[in-house]
Amino acid sequence: MTLTGTTAFITGASRGIGRAIASRLAADGANVIVTGKTVEPHPILPGTIHTVADDIRRQGGRAIAVQMDVRDEAQVQAAVDRAVEAFGRIDILVNNASAISLTRTADTPMKRFDLMHQVNVRATFMCTQKCLPHLKRAGGAHVLNIAPPLNLAPRWFAPHVAYTMSKYGMSLCVLGMAEEFRADRVAVNALWPRTLIDTAAMNLVPGADRARCRTAAIVADAAQVIVTSDPATYTGRFLIDEDVLRDAGITDFSPYRAVEGSTQELADDLFL
Repeated sequence: MTLTGTTAFITGASRGIGRAIASRLAADGANVIVTGKTVEPHPILPGTIHTVADDIRRQGGRAIAVQMDVRDEAQVQAAVDRAVEAFGRIDILVNNASAISLTRTADTPMKRFDLMHQVNVRATFMCTQKCLPHLKRAGGAHVLNIAPPLNLAPRWFAPHVAYTMSKYGMSLCVLGMAEEFRADRVAVNALWPRTLIDTAAMNLVPGADRARCRTAAIVADAAQVIVTSDPATYTGRFLIDEDVLRDAGITDFSPYRAVEGSTQELADDLFL
């Protein structure tokens, strides 16, 4: 099954995992709505929503860039309306946008706490809500949250309780919405990387080493498998990228190494 004729709405798609998923789904035939805040070149980080959309079009895909702050309800609604205006439908929503601060309670400013909960939890809920009427009309649709499996071991809370709460909020959306939307054939799943992924977020992870990371392509390839599955049965799952690809018949993960030829032990991601 390919994605030809479908439309994918992706948040936080100007770089990293969001960009990789946008490019992968476009390569499989999907029309892609590239959303994010970055419209001008960042002084440090590469990529804007426009460069991503341009790259997709250069490779023969169909994409539009829509500036959107996931915290702003009016902007989210306008972006959804723009997607439907451009392509007539929304079949896939990828809630990828995320904010991170791996800080302990005393070291987490309330402004940062609010940002993580607005971007991670509230935006995931809101983007799903705004896309839902179109997802229901698709006759079989997918919501994919880039969120971890629920793991209540205290060690995943103690070092960064505010961040963990916000990411698990995205996971709880999967738990509830998968059942809520089951009769509408709208699948809701979570996807999380087995290892650290070489993105800008690695700058916030103490001791992160690119030689122990994989590229975002592994998450993107797993996402493609998930959103081409049967939404009637493949829903409510907390999936790990490596497991998804292994079930799809892929056993050689060496091409996903961030540093080609590295033999260093890969670093597990958080929450696993």
